Amino acid sequence: MKLSMMLTYSGDPRLAAAEAADLEKAGIDVGWVPELYGFDAVSILGYLAAKTDTMELGSGIFNIYGRTPSTIAMTAAGLDAVSSGRFILGLGASGPQVIEGFHGVKYDKPLGRQREIMEICRAIWRREVVVHDGPNYQLPLPEDQGTGLGKPLKLINHPVREDIPIYLASLGPKNVELTAEVADGWLPAFFHPDKADGVWKADLDAGLAKRDPALGPLQVSTGGALCITDDDEMARKIRDAGRFMTALYVGGMGAKGKNFYNNIFRKYGYEQEAEQIQDLYLDGRKDEAMALVPQDYLDATALVGDEGFVRERVEAYRSAGVTHLQISPTGPNPMADIEKVKSWVS
Repeated sequence: MKLSMMLTYSGDPRLAAAEAADLEKAGIDVGWVPELYGFDAVSILGYLAAKTDTMELGSGIFNIYGRTPSTIAMTAAGLDAVSSGRFILGLGASGPQVIEGFHGVKYDKPLGRQREIMEICRAIWRREVVVHDGPNYQLPLPEDQGTGLGKPLKLINHPVREDIPIYLASLGPKNVELTAEVADGWLPAFFHPDKADGVWKADLDAGLAKRDPALGPLQVSTGGALCITDDDEMARKIRDAGRFMTALYVGGMGAKGKNFYNNIFRKYGYEQEAEQIQDLYLDGRKDEAMALVPQDYLDATALVGDEGFVRERVEAYRSAGVTHLQISPTGPNPMADIEKVKSWVS
């Protein structure tokens, strides 16, 4: 099991790079850089590549609508080159609020687009002359849709790797099935290690049954907050801090009937809580929504408590198929906690 971590930044992106070198020494194997509707991740990933030596660097995530498939492939190849083969391409569909609201692009056909983008990226990295005639993307553009001057081309540069890993952030049944079939790795959000099988096993198994053995085993990167402490009050406060983001996503990320995270909570068995959290959050009653986030969810997903409890949670994630334990150190001794968990999982 590897250790991974989301490399967050606020204001000055160089702060993430200053921290990354220390995290690398402490044992973080993969650093992910988010891209929501703030600074682009590419600039920061390139900067991090120059400031680190061994840590893999991943986009967490590039949405599939904000760049053309060829631009995604070129960007991944460039980041893999400047990092000497340490880049992981994290992709996802995001959601209609961001895609249509911030990018002004229609949110449609996410599954088909993701499949085609992966096909195009892998062809470009193999330096094939790219000819793709799919339902969502046509390369070159057909004559009746443009000037008629489009020409089949291949990447000029020779990539460091032609098999740059692609991880998909997916939650819905068909999207998870697609991930298990064609992606190198999976980035599930709000992953409950004790309940995950009941939600995703059938979809994962359906995809794995069609998976090309050459891809190797599906990698899974997920986890939670980390703090090893004997202070029960501190542990409670850190776990409770997870209420804010959980309520934001379960309650506010999407409209009624169009919230992927809310659907997952319902499948975990929190149907009533999911309904009430969403109603309260959309009504502006955010504190009340946060109060309804189930305590057992917060306890099970956080790596927060005494050493015995944290070790038990690490093993729960491992037993659930997690290959890259994603941690968010939040206690007073983050580097020591990382080093200790690293010693357990190595």
